[in-house]
Amino acid sequence: MQPLCGSPADTDPLWQDVQYCTQGIVPPSGHKADCLKTAPNYVVLHGEPMSKHNYLTVPACRITGIECPFLLNPNVANYWHEAWENARRGGDVPVEYRYIGLGINSQSARQLNQLHIHMAGVRDSTQRRLQALDAAGRVATHPSQWGDTQYQVPVTGTGGDRTYRILRLPALTTNLFALLNTNVVRRFGLQMAGQTLIVVPRMTPTAFDGAFYILNSDASLPSGTVTCDRLLVY
Repeated sequence: MQPLCGSPADTDPLWQDVQYCTQGIVPPSGHKADCLKTAPNYVVLHGEPMSKHNYLTVPACRITGIECPFLLNPNVANYWHEAWENARRGGDVPVEYRYIGLGINSQSARQLNQLHIHMAGVRDSTQRRLQALDAAGRVATHPSQWGDTQYQVPVTGTGGDRTYRILRLPALTTNLFALLNTNVVRRFGLQMAGQTLIVVPRMTPTAFDGAFYILNSDASLPSGTVTCDRLLVY
């Protein structure tokens, strides 16, 4: 898996931050990361620009990004669930924003080559749009439907509307990478490296209702996008 997942000897700055947090290895640059949380399977770091609604959940093992086949392993850590448990109100590293979103970029859109899930804000308009689509029956409720045409819908973000495939899940208990690979990537003959994923908790007027919207896009869709950055607020 090394060609797709990277070597522990790689010098990617984010991977070096992980090694500092988990093993105390100071990189040649001398930069010592601010380790907000260090757990057996991941660390939480500041994102850039630094704010109270911009953090990263980063695996403690070497994983370059979404293209790494190790992420499809049934025994891989559930990084999305860990990111949410930290980012939610009352979590260890809470995102201070009205609505929260989690996201990961495609290989071509990212700047750092160690897997990182952005824990950030999400626009009010995005939350409202997802709820409206849900009410109109434009959100898939089973992973096998995720790629169906009726669930490919426009959502407005930075730079205008982009098309996303939208799935609603009752919890973050399943491996989102494996769901994406089975129900979208393999189904349409795509590449994992070209995918972006965004997770938006579904809100009622007063609170989180326990469910999540899972958004996916790539360049194969009309007005598709390869980045989560259009919907997240850093």
